Amino acid sequence: VGKPNIPGKLSYSLATGMAKFGSDYVFPEMLHAKFLRSPYANAVVKSVDVAAAKKIPGVVDVVTWEDDDLKNFGGGGRRGSGGPPSAYVDTAADMEDDEVAVIVVAETEELCDEALRALNPQWEVLPHIVDILEGRKPDAPVIRENRQGRGNVTLADNNRGDIEAGFREADHIIEYDFNMPAFSGHVPNPYASVAYWYDDPRHDPVRQSLHIEGAVWTANQGKNAVGGMYGLPPEKVRQDGYFQGGKYCDWGFRKVQQITPLLAKRAGKPVRMVLARKEMYDFNMNQRFSRLKVGFKSSGLITAIDDFSIADAGVPPVSTLGTSGDQSYGPYFTTRCLNIKQSMEVVNSNRGKMYTSGQHCPFNWDSLTMAIHLIAEKLGKDPIEIATRNLHGPTDYTDPDPVPSYKACVDEGKKLMGWKWHATGAKKLPDGRMHGASFRYQMCPRHSFSGYNSKLELRNGRVRMGTQGCCTGIYAVEGNAMVVAEELGLNYEDVDIDFDYTEPFAPVGGGSDGTTASAWVTKECANILKQRILEAAAGNANNPPAPGGFGFGAPKEPAPSPLKDCRPEDLDMADGNVYVKRDPGKAVPLAEAVGQAHLFATYSGRPPTALWATGMGRYLDTMNIAMCEVAVDTETGLVEIIRFGVVADPGKVIRLTSLESQIHQVMDFSAGCQLQEDFFYDRETGVKLNANMFDYKKISMLDLPRVDMKFLETRAGNAAYGSNGISHSLANTHLVVCAIHNAIGKWVDPPATPDKVLKALGKA
Repeated sequence: VGKPNIPGKLSYSLATGMAKFGSDYVFPEMLHAKFLRSPYANAVVKSVDVAAAKKIPGVVDVVTWEDDDLKNFGGGGRRGSGGPPSAYVDTAADMEDDEVAVIVVAETEELCDEALRALNPQWEVLPHIVDILEGRKPDAPVIRENRQGRGNVTLADNNRGDIEAGFREADHIIEYDFNMPAFSGHVPNPYASVAYWYDDPRHDPVRQSLHIEGAVWTANQGKNAVGGMYGLPPEKVRQDGYFQGGKYCDWGFRKVQQITPLLAKRAGKPVRMVLARKEMYDFNMNQRFSRLKVGFKSSGLITAIDDFSIADAGVPPVSTLGTSGDQSYGPYFTTRCLNIKQSMEVVNSNRGKMYTSGQHCPFNWDSLTMAIHLIAEKLGKDPIEIATRNLHGPTDYTDPDPVPSYKACVDEGKKLMGWKWHATGAKKLPDGRMHGASFRYQMCPRHSFSGYNSKLELRNGRVRMGTQGCCTGIYAVEGNAMVVAEELGLNYEDVDIDFDYTEPFAPVGGGSDGTTASAWVTKECANILKQRILEAAAGNANNPPAPGGFGFGAPKEPAPSPLKDCRPEDLDMADGNVYVKRDPGKAVPLAEAVGQAHLFATYSGRPPTALWATGMGRYLDTMNIAMCEVAVDTETGLVEIIRFGVVADPGKVIRLTSLESQIHQVMDFSAGCQLQEDFFYDRETGVKLNANMFDYKKISMLDLPRVDMKFLETRAGNAAYGSNGISHSLANTHLVVCAIHNAIGKWVDPPATPDKVLKALGKA
């Protein structure tokens, strides 16, 4: 546990291109399917010419919203926002490219396209909202029913203490804007599914079994959830593919992943459906505008926070992540401030959909980062000093004692970055550019909601860890195998990872926090297996097999085992051997010690509840910090991130390479959303103008800034080995922006493109 560069079980397949994703599967006589998609941001299909589409040779099926199969399929609730439930596919489109009304099935994708054109859909185009500031106005067109609010707006509040008393207590009051664009997660592999039905004599031959590839997230959560939509138990659903593609905690099903079994049943052949790249620009972060008012004492202690936000609800079904959910787990609850007012207008729009994001870093987190830097500037202090003064201790909001993990991170961070704070606009680099720096902190969260079912097997002296997968770039499977090796005194290579869709173990909860949570369960299971190994070793040593054999002469007595006369409690395991505790020189290789024993161990459960989940910031254990240095060219407006610095305390590192990679991932997120990524819409039609890899400016490998990292291991978490996760808590929306402000004394809303920087400087 903790070693770097332990190879992933499936890394070779990924690196060589052998890995097959949902869109890679091809079966004999396979058909293709496509949804009719809306070219408008808000529209209703009034009619389609089904007969014309069916006349095209090679078109096998045309399923409409009026077909009983679609009427009775799936669940309701699509309309969201308090509106009535609707069919799985209806005639209403809430955004451009929304799936509506019709599915066509044909022999090729090109024939599907031809059939969709032949449908000649007639649309009623409705008013749309792609500007949430306009959509919140009382005279804005109401784009969908909103039983929980008024017009397009639903209100959400979360208050604590006496906000007015907090401002009266303050020596200073600042007001500022905190604004964020939307951000796309960019799943690298298209969502896809191919399904077919087959006769399976092993399980209930009366009903056919389902084979599905390219489901979602994990083999179990994907295949079983899809199978459940068709009334099938897990043993009736087969999935062989284990590659799902890296996702930024996007657990949402797409309709292309759910509907193919229905289409395959109707056609009697395998059916595949794949999302096009332009259909995959879903939100990983919704747009938000905030106005904040913060009161604080001359010491820097914050006494009152008033946060008014306008957040994009997007397209139904609406997630509270990125909107009202942020109010219950936010940055303010890690401070000693007892007077907090959060009010939010959540605005329905036709901009896009956020299926879900497990970022576990509320999207308003850096509103506090901005406050810390503004207070530091006002008082002429280092922002680290302001952050430290306001962060409450481990036990409660009123605890003034420093969090040990945070203090350790800060000490190491200052050394890592050679931290020397300077006032705004006070440092010019030798090349004439302005230098800026910034600082933020976060807690290290961990999943504790998920339960896990671990199973280990010892056969022929080898330990097998079966898992249903899947491979999403998390490498949680490998982390768990490392834990098994740690507990059994083996090398990582001695644990056979076996991907098998029938296995119960799925070690996914969301990145590193899911790994540490599932590893707690695996660790328990490994110790059960260890006890059984020691029992078998003691039994074999004290009850050797009777001599026997073929050939001439008397059979030889076996040599006495070094473990003879030992009880299980006298033994332990290390370096691939079973040895005698009181005399470690007496050791027997594992395979020899257990002989022909075939041993199993299972354990089901979950780790202790994580502190962040119980208090949402009230209780603190493991922490992390991030620092940033930028250079700003005041003539061109170009911003260069010189480097990020990260010091994180996950409690205990499980798989170092995965942890390093996750930090690179979140810094990719941070650089992209603050320097170049944004959505643009045509206001007249509501159509996205940059849903492609050329115009949506994603960070490339060449753009990724230098990231200096140091990891601490305080064992302060309560998962395996005292670990917590890092999750995506280091992902930030304003760390770079704060560094730009320190360089030039101007606030630039992200993304801080050169034209915006020049405009802030009065040069454009």
